[in-house]
Amino acid sequence: MQQTTLPMKPVKQGSMLWRRVLQHRYLYFMLLPCIVFFIIFNYIPMGGLLLAFKEYKFNKGILGSPWVGFDYFKMFFNTYQSKELVRNTLIISGMKMFLYLPFPIILALMFNEIRNKWFKNVAQSILYLPHFISWVVVVGLMQRILAPDTGLLNQVITNMNGDGSTFFMMDPKYFYQIMFGSHVWKSIGWDSIIYMAAIAGVNPDMYEAAKMDGASKLREIWNITLPSITPTIVILFILSLGNILSAGFDQLYLLRTPGNMHLADILDTYVIRVGLREGQFGYATAIGMLQGVIGLILVITVNKISRKVSDTSLW
Repeated sequence: MQQTTLPMKPVKQGSMLWRRVLQHRYLYFMLLPCIVFFIIFNYIPMGGLLLAFKEYKFNKGILGSPWVGFDYFKMFFNTYQSKELVRNTLIISGMKMFLYLPFPIILALMFNEIRNKWFKNVAQSILYLPHFISWVVVVGLMQRILAPDTGLLNQVITNMNGDGSTFFMMDPKYFYQIMFGSHVWKSIGWDSIIYMAAIAGVNPDMYEAAKMDGASKLREIWNITLPSITPTIVILFILSLGNILSAGFDQLYLLRTPGNMHLADILDTYVIRVGLREGQFGYATAIGMLQGVIGLILVITVNKISRKVSDTSLW
């Protein structure tokens, strides 16, 4: 007797999706506050991007204001300051992205080699602390340390028979050193956490095999640790490209002085100045939108290149 089999009904993708959601409902429930946060503070405010194409009128609101098209974008590129602002932003953000990149990686590698747990915990706590200090406090401390005559650094120089009247915060030749040094001091500890987590996920059997082959500690780091955390480094680098035209408003706004203004004035500070101080809301929105669009294009482009070259990508 021949046995007949009934054809299986195709399972709809929608039903499979809801089954997975129900299966992992507690994880999605934990994710819900994060989703609500981004909807309220990131997606809903995107409606304000209409200001980039409108001449805002207080009595008419955003929707009722007249359209101006791409006039604000043309106005920015025709401004004499535009080249200087873009150049300063790219230089500072490039320093923070490329020059700064090895510092948290090296710190994570150093922490990974510390065997004394008490010393390791104390060192981590000390280096994590600056992340939670406001830039207002950090720059205030720097002004006290670098002040002419009375500052700690100038007093040391005076005690060494040098000229202790240098105004470091005002002198443009010290601006990049001060900016980059303060950024490293404040961020290196916190940024090393994710690299330490990636290092902790490396298979310890690989280190045991390397030791049996007579590999030194530097050889283990170079041939095992760094290749293992390379995907994490690539992912974080791609994500950082989204802020290529945003060099950090808080730090640069506080570090600006009449002496270094031509180096410290960036797109972020310019947007705040023309938007809030001068009331050009549409013009400031257009510049901010330009920053976001260029960052998005860079992220998509570099992510595509990375996927082809190294099979590591965001999506």
